Amino acid sequence: MSGNTNRFGWYLAVLQLFFTLCWTVYVIYLPKLAAAAGLAPRAVVLILLLDQAIFTVCDFATGVAADKVTRILGRLGTYVVAATALSCAAFLVMPMIAGLGAPALLAAILLWTVTSSALRAPPLMLLGKYARKPAIPFLSALAMLGYGIAGALGPYLTVALRDVDPRVPFAAASIVLMLTTLGMVSAERRLADQPLAPSKAQTARAFGTMTRPAIVFALGMIALALGYQMHFALDSAPLYLKFTKAPQLQWLMPVFWVGFNISMFPASVITRNIGGYAVMGGAALIGALAILAAHLAQSLEFLVVAQFAAGAAWGAILMSAFTVAFAIGENGGEGRMSGLLFSALALATLTRILTVASGINADPALKTVLQWVPTLCWAAAGSALLYLAIARVKRWMAT
Repeated sequence: MSGNTNRFGWYLAVLQLFFTLCWTVYVIYLPKLAAAAGLAPRAVVLILLLDQAIFTVCDFATGVAADKVTRILGRLGTYVVAATALSCAAFLVMPMIAGLGAPALLAAILLWTVTSSALRAPPLMLLGKYARKPAIPFLSALAMLGYGIAGALGPYLTVALRDVDPRVPFAAASIVLMLTTLGMVSAERRLADQPLAPSKAQTARAFGTMTRPAIVFALGMIALALGYQMHFALDSAPLYLKFTKAPQLQWLMPVFWVGFNISMFPASVITRNIGGYAVMGGAALIGALAILAAHLAQSLEFLVVAQFAAGAAWGAILMSAFTVAFAIGENGGEGRMSGLLFSALALATLTRILTVASGINADPALKTVLQWVPTLCWAAAGSALLYLAIARVKRWMAT
């Protein structure tokens, strides 16, 4: 594995860590900012829905744009840094202008959300563009490590920042993220200067339309991401509260993310040897069983083990998903496929927020039905992905 590529993987981990922490800080303080701007509490949910709708569209759009920029101009880092500067500026001023009224706050939120997409698909696209195929699973695991660490820190931050002036974390998060992103230009240059693998040196293909593998992959990721959202965000806390009290949640909720972070690296070795479809499918089926076990748990200890296993499955799924995305978009469509992956994640988040906003999850009759959604989503998507993996092996053996 090239030293430059390996360093870029660590760089992406740090970038994803601080980007996700920015989002965590935003969600923690949004109710206070909305109240300061004179918005009703109901507006907070609508703003979060708007955020995810924008991410769903802009993640794919920035991925497509990243492909075009690198194909025409050869470099992407300068444009990512410029977009991030706008994003960080908008994020920084949110707590400062909230008192000016709703229009000022909403304008800052809109600018931040739109420009934030520059830090989702485009940086990850560079892995698919420049890294050698055998290294991609490990590097994807590195990149997602920052996302997983941020997820684990979320419950602690919710408690720790409860009484902190919002200007402090907003400023700290903005400055650190901007400083991290400034390294994008030199990091990309080091990657681009190294020799491409033969498979990466081919003429770029045209990606004007969505291919069948891309559509199947997108549908599978939506199902898997929806299962994750419904299980972790909606069901995990109530499951824990059957055995413990609310103050303990800050210590128990990160168990999922511990499993997530630990599993990605062993899973990357398996992905390198048997392929991303097989790992995604197998991990999804294991995760479906883990979620089922969590609902059937009769003790806190058993529930913790089940949650760890579910998090480990999600880590393997997400890491191998990038491997599959880069394989589908190889030689010109890496950004498009990275954007499609992030759009699927955003769409699942939007669906989960909409479920809460509509009150469906609070309806006693529907609540029982919704508890089965994560297991069914992961089982169905896992079976379909394993079928695709077997079909690919059969085609390979027939040639």
